[in-house]
Amino acid sequence: MVLAAGAGRRLRPYTDTLPKALVPVRDGEDGSILDIALANLAAVELRDVVIVVGYAAGAVEERKAALEKRYGVDITLVHNDKAEIWNNAYSMWLACDHMTDGVLMVNGDTVHPVAVEETLLKHRGPDVLLAIDAEKKLADEEMKIQVSDDLGLTRITKLMDPATAYGEYIGATLLEPAAIPHLKDALQATFERDPDLYYEDGYQEMVDRGLRIDIAPLPSGTAWVEVDNHDDLAKAREIACRY
Repeated sequence: MVLAAGAGRRLRPYTDTLPKALVPVRDGEDGSILDIALANLAAVELRDVVIVVGYAAGAVEERKAALEKRYGVDITLVHNDKAEIWNNAYSMWLACDHMTDGVLMVNGDTVHPVAVEETLLKHRGPDVLLAIDAEKKLADEEMKIQVSDDLGLTRITKLMDPATAYGEYIGATLLEPAAIPHLKDALQATFERDPDLYYEDGYQEMVDRGLRIDIAPLPSGTAWVEVDNHDDLAKAREIACRY
């Protein structure tokens, strides 16, 4: 699954007519962030793909057939009609009915190598498994985590002193079927409490309810970036050509 409903206002003018996931990060017709995400999923034989769309959804719809042919995947589009006014906890909740067999979910604004998907699948077993960068120097913007002594998630938020964080959640999660009902209920509680909350706040809700979430640290030196602004886009274009 790819969450690709966001507007990406800090990436204008690219996102005047495109969702952030379709912003190009390398040359060629396969050069968008979404292309890289689909290529990664196909490379690990995950070919039934749900994409949550919202802002400029028509641009993804127009490319759907070409993307399916290019990567040998079957794409189901889930429409978020509140994408421009609510945050992504609602986006993820909308897709929960498509996750009954489990899901590997990636954010549609993260450029990363297939090593991320491979790491999650290598450590498959826990009901919820988050891909974590434990090496990156952290600041205010990152989605930071804290963990228990046995490496279970205890806290996930941007609103954390970076010095107290174990690492950064990079926007990729492996969810087993048993976790989906709990996730759906937690996400609903989250956006009903505040529609501006992130799906990661839904993860925190699960932890607060006593459910365990595990982590999978990435291989040392994994090059990735969350593309929020033009500086991030420049970094994405630097590293995407290596994949």
